[in-house]
Amino acid sequence: MGLGAARRGAARVRARRRANPSRAPPSEAWTALPILRCSRSWRCRVVFAAAAPLRPNRRFCSLAARFEPRPRSQAPGSHKCFLGVLKMETTEVTGVSLKRGSLAVEDNESLTAAEEVKRQKVSECCPSRGPDGLESDALPSRENVPGQPEAVSVGEGKNNSDAQLEEEDGEEEDGLSGEGEEEEEVESFADMMKHGLTELDVGITKFVSSHQGFSGILKERYSDFVVHEIGKDGRISHLDDLSVPVDEEDPSEDTVTVLTAEEKQRLEELQLFKNKETSVAIEVIEDTKEKRTVIHQAIKSLFPGLETKTEDREGKKYIVAYHAAGKKALAKVRTATDPRKHSWPKSRGSYCHFVLYKENKDTMDAINVLSKYLRVKPNIFSYMGTKDKRAITVQEIAVLKITAQRLAHLNKCLMNFKLGNFSYQKNPLKLGELQGNHFTVVLRNITGTDDQVQQAMNSLRQIGFINYYGMQRFGTTAVPTYQVGRAILQNSWTEVMDLILKPRSGAEKGYLVKCREEWSKTKDPATALRKLPVKRCVEGQLLRGLSKYGMKNIVSAFGIIPRNNRLMYIHSYQSYVWNNMVSKRIEEYGLKPVPGDLVLKGATATHIEEEDIHNYSIHDVVMPLPGFDVIYPKHKISESYREMLTADNLDIDNMRHKIRDYSLSGAYRKIIIRPQNVSWEVVEYDDPKIPLFNTDVDNLEGKPPPVFASEGKYRALKMDFSLPPSTYATMAIREVLKMDTSIKNQSQLNTTWLR
Repeated sequence: MGLGAARRGAARVRARRRANPSRAPPSEAWTALPILRCSRSWRCRVVFAAAAPLRPNRRFCSLAARFEPRPRSQAPGSHKCFLGVLKMETTEVTGVSLKRGSLAVEDNESLTAAEEVKRQKVSECCPSRGPDGLESDALPSRENVPGQPEAVSVGEGKNNSDAQLEEEDGEEEDGLSGEGEEEEEVESFADMMKHGLTELDVGITKFVSSHQGFSGILKERYSDFVVHEIGKDGRISHLDDLSVPVDEEDPSEDTVTVLTAEEKQRLEELQLFKNKETSVAIEVIEDTKEKRTVIHQAIKSLFPGLETKTEDREGKKYIVAYHAAGKKALAKVRTATDPRKHSWPKSRGSYCHFVLYKENKDTMDAINVLSKYLRVKPNIFSYMGTKDKRAITVQEIAVLKITAQRLAHLNKCLMNFKLGNFSYQKNPLKLGELQGNHFTVVLRNITGTDDQVQQAMNSLRQIGFINYYGMQRFGTTAVPTYQVGRAILQNSWTEVMDLILKPRSGAEKGYLVKCREEWSKTKDPATALRKLPVKRCVEGQLLRGLSKYGMKNIVSAFGIIPRNNRLMYIHSYQSYVWNNMVSKRIEEYGLKPVPGDLVLKGATATHIEEEDIHNYSIHDVVMPLPGFDVIYPKHKISESYREMLTADNLDIDNMRHKIRDYSLSGAYRKIIIRPQNVSWEVVEYDDPKIPLFNTDVDNLEGKPPPVFASEGKYRALKMDFSLPPSTYATMAIREVLKMDTSIKNQSQLNTTWLR
């Protein structure tokens, strides 16, 4: 945040206080310190998100931290905060978050030396401002629906009213506004989740195994859930090499570091014609030919729209950057169709592929962080699949015409990220190209005997599990996403607006609660929007659309939300129908194929005939997601589909929508999945904080594997298995435990264990 913006924000706060002296001023602990102080009945430490160095006066509430109770006698203090907020995940793998993992915090004084180093590392490396004028590390928050590539592009091609809204957005995100930031009462996360969904609510009701279930805690720590991508060649992605490929045409390491953040900012503004300067002069402190050459190379490689020359001014040497051919040259460069000849050698592929290791960050957020630090747009990155946030994940990423050297430099700047295994390739990556994901999961504090565990894991290996859509597909509050999807398909746009904006029970951030209350009282989108310090959440985008298009044009207002996020609601409804129909299919016919079931031959679905029944097993049977381009089974379940859609006022014979985007073509999904490469181990441990296996980064750093107690206080089940794409690991874990994996149930379980 710039100094001017800070002063303007502080002036606004002072003005509000003068206008309303009865309003208690915020505590100095909030405004003066970047570390949030909670009630001293809890030891709290903010666990900073990857690549998020401290910003002045910003109130941090981490989503990845832990409460540790102290005796009440040691609990003076008055400042309280609620941190138990869960994001609705739409990724391939599980997003179950638990109380110990979702409610942040330990004491600032307890920061380890390693964490302090990480924090300093980010502060030292972070660029000052990006091309859009935002702080380069200050990524926009996007509540409820992840995965918006547009989120990092601000202010381009907007009309005046939109630009004004963006300006207000930026001001409030700085954290200087007093609105919507009052301290909130601490409430039990389990109590807040009592209105959340259970598996029964979304049609998840059946099991395929006969073993006795037992309890265990899923994702007590995000490091208990590790995902390695399986590439299109069938190899599991591992981060095991941080070296940079040798390339004679690569600029030197100094090219990346020789310019200061301020100099890069000035050069970027010059390149984009964002200031009145016609040139930028950089003094050469160490006046040697080698130093001047490095500066020339750095400017030309990082800012292709500029030329450079050396000038003498008052006995000092300066490198002067300027535009060689005006805006036409810049426009040509920005298309990226034919950049400077010297900027990318023809002899190597246009894409740098690398393995990205990330902790507690979803894929799109990670891409936004990388693009900010590299000063490029996120759409030059490609990947084969999105990965869960609350986990450690390892996946392959490709980026257009960024050198491995520049990428490797980020390892010095970013915490909770590691980049490695670099190679240059001719082609980008495409969504869906991966073969699947390999999971390493720890279930802590299990109650099952060794025999029960053995039976459960053997069943998982031999039979598999029902391929339900997991709970994160349906949201975490009292308004499930499938209800919004159903209203869209019904063309009930007033209901769509109401479902997204009305007050609701469940875990939500305080400013969202205030925004909903304001909307309920006034039905004024502009007034409700002012209650949101973060306007890029779905609610903020819809309110912005209603302000722009009016209350009588909800369709256009809803269209402001990025397409993928709008379609997520419809896909959620399809998933809801599919879960319910699969439960009915298994209840009716069990675990064997029957005449009338569907199987895939290539990409085409066909019915199983009586005479062919012996050619198939239950693992071949698929069920349709409803749509206009699918066929349905030829038995009782076909009528069940019709009945369910009719009850929802939808016509199964006409799934096309007036708006093309919302027309459902449908798809097919296997009803039983058998994991591959299944292995497991029961370990005992005394300290619930210790990791129970090494990550790729641990192995790179040469850390020895953990040593387990022979008779520990707790027992954990460590399991490894591989799954195909779009399959939920939580559903495999559910089959092992025979437990409800919903956050509502897990938070109750975790609370019980904490006591």
